[in-house]
Amino acid sequence: MTGRAWYSTPLLWVGLLFAALLFGMPHLRPLFEALFPDIRPAVYDRDSFWALWLSQAAMVGAASLAAIVFGIGLAIFVTRPAGRDFRPVVDALAAVGQTFPPVAVLALAVPALGFGAKPTVIALFIYGLMPIIAGAIAGLESVPAAVREAGEGMGLSAWQRLRDVELPLAAPVILAGVRVSVTVAIGTATIGSTVGALTLGTPIFDGLVANKLPFVLQGAVLVALFAIVTDMLFALVERAASGWSQGRPGTAA
Repeated sequence: MTGRAWYSTPLLWVGLLFAALLFGMPHLRPLFEALFPDIRPAVYDRDSFWALWLSQAAMVGAASLAAIVFGIGLAIFVTRPAGRDFRPVVDALAAVGQTFPPVAVLALAVPALGFGAKPTVIALFIYGLMPIIAGAIAGLESVPAAVREAGEGMGLSAWQRLRDVELPLAAPVILAGVRVSVTVAIGTATIGSTVGALTLGTPIFDGLVANKLPFVLQGAVLVALFAIVTDMLFALVERAASGWSQGRPGTAA
């Protein structure tokens, strides 16, 4: 990539905007005071936006990592001969998890886990499974049978074929599912603020309760930019994985 092309990438500018607002939101106080003269303070100041983002990113990261490991593991299991009979059960459970409202998961988890980050992580984990499972199954099943047979003919064990052939070729589709799961989790994590978790949704809910529109705008803009930057990063990784998998020997049409 040329220096000019790198300089003009949307990811760079959106990332810079996100970082600037994340650290510099308090400096926009005069602007918000001019736009909303009857609201004081005009900028959310109970916690720094940096601290709120770190807390949310940690919850999204923990939940997404668990969902990735568990989801891909289930997908591998149901695409092996020993686990094919469990495919309908896994599909049904993943679908139920996706349709079950995260707020309901929080309501059920709070009595057992208490307020804070734990119930939020559980809700994000359950809600994020379906895209990962669906993507992993689709990716593994898209590996050509001829490629599997070639690996078997080379004397590779089932584990070696999975590790060296199937997973690398399925990586772009698997990453697409992970991308959807993580991006959705970023937006969904904001509801964790209703049970005491610190997220970028905290200013949003505080603003709604106190009728302070600037707080809502500040939190919403940062959450949106966080999701957009993350999605753009995943898009770069997907393109790299797709190019790498297409360049592997034996994968050309």
